[in-house]
Amino acid sequence: MKFFFISIFLIVQILSASCGGTAANQIPPANAAAKTITPETFATPKTDAELQKQIEAIAAEAKGKVGVYATVIETGETVSLKGDGRFAMQSVYKVPIAMAVLWQVRHGKLKLDETVRVEKADFVTPGQRSPIRDKYPNGTELTLRELIRLSISESDGTASDVQLRLLGGAAAVQEYLTGIGITDIKVVNTEKEFAQNWQTQYANWATPAAAVELLRGMNSWTAIEGEGLILQGYMIDSPTGPKRLKGLLPKGTFVMHKTGTSGSREGVTAATNDIGIIPLPNGKNVVIAVFVSDSSESEQVREAVIAKIAKAVWDKWGK
Repeated sequence: MKFFFISIFLIVQILSASCGGTAANQIPPANAAAKTITPETFATPKTDAELQKQIEAIAAEAKGKVGVYATVIETGETVSLKGDGRFAMQSVYKVPIAMAVLWQVRHGKLKLDETVRVEKADFVTPGQRSPIRDKYPNGTELTLRELIRLSISESDGTASDVQLRLLGGAAAVQEYLTGIGITDIKVVNTEKEFAQNWQTQYANWATPAAAVELLRGMNSWTAIEGEGLILQGYMIDSPTGPKRLKGLLPKGTFVMHKTGTSGSREGVTAATNDIGIIPLPNGKNVVIAVFVSDSSESEQVREAVIAKIAKAVWDKWGK
């Protein structure tokens, strides 16, 4: 099986560059070629009422707030549950950060194989996930490529925060998102700041619908050039969240995905998330985002809700 890719965007970018393009010291706006993505690129959304009811019943098991948006790229079949609601992303937010970094790589501002110093001051706090901190307690030097891999595949908070530092802060990510037409994803803080105040994570939010658009948009500029395909590979290889989107799918199904998980306070977990692209057995592809927020249930139940929703989508749309 293969993913459905949109290559028009990149073809236009390449042709533009070959005809003179943009000055080397200037990064074009991220939406410079957005007009080349025609209405035929994605099918018109068509709500699946039967699947909607099934997902609503599954979501109730979480005893919290559940947001879902899923669509089949090729047919437009769509289901949405609180699709426009705001949900704390936690590590899902590493995807737009990495995309903003790769946009800078594409335009020569950063290089994948440049060496970046990671200082002890960059480390996220104990209790936050960071293989870098655990392996190199006195700091280290890593390539930007490896920082991206660690942030996406291993969900390393330090690696993500260092990328934000290289970008000049979260505002650069927001500028990138605005440039590709996504307004319902907010990247405001570093991961280290998440640990300082429980409410901070809620300021870094996404709607399920916007998360799906982010993944579809990622494919629109990664079909040809290697750096984008690297990001997709890291998302496929990620070992995190095996009991979420992947949990009930047939063994061997590959899922290009990114999880996000918060801690708990007073028996409530703020975020148990997974977003991804799943190739269906009929050759089509579903883009899906599931956010489980403020749930009083156990991790087992929260993850099972995500897995059951993905399986319901697979069973209904994969025939």
